[in-house]
Amino acid sequence: MSGRAALRAGLGLLAGGQVVLGLWILLLPELFWKWPWVSHLPPYNEHLLQDFGGASLALAVVLCAAVATMERRLVLTALVAYLVSAVAHLLFHARHLEPLSAASAAGFLALLGAAVLLPAVLVWLAADGTAFREPGSAGTGRRPE
Repeated sequence: MSGRAALRAGLGLLAGGQVVLGLWILLLPELFWKWPWVSHLPPYNEHLLQDFGGASLALAVVLCAAVATMERRLVLTALVAYLVSAVAHLLFHARHLEPLSAASAAGFLALLGAAVLLPAVLVWLAADGTAFREPGSAGTGRRPE
C-alpha cells in the first residue's frame, strides 16, 4: 500500500468513527450515556451530549473533505484537529478511571490511546509530503496541473 493510500485509509477510518459516534450521540443520547465507559461520569446532560455529537460530526466533515481532496494542508489541519480532540479526551478519562474495573480501565485507555496514536502516525506520514506526490513526479507534493 502506498503512503497516499495508507493516509487516505487512515483518514477514512477516523472520519467513519466520528460519523458513527456523532450519529449515535445525536440520535440515541440516552443509549450512549448508558455505555459503561460513559455512565460513570457526572449526571446525564442532554445539551452537552448534543454539542459533543454535533462537534463529532463537524470533525467528520473536515476529515471527509481531507479524504476527498487529499490536499496536504487540509489533511494536516484535519489530523491535527482530530489529534487535539483525542489527546484532550484521553487526558480527561485517564484522570477519571476510579469507578471502572482494572480490566475495563485498561481496555478504555488502550482504545483512547489508539485514537491518539493513529492520527499521530498519519501526521508523521503526511508531514514529509511524499504521500501527496503523484508517481513519477518530483518536488513539492502538489498534483501536476
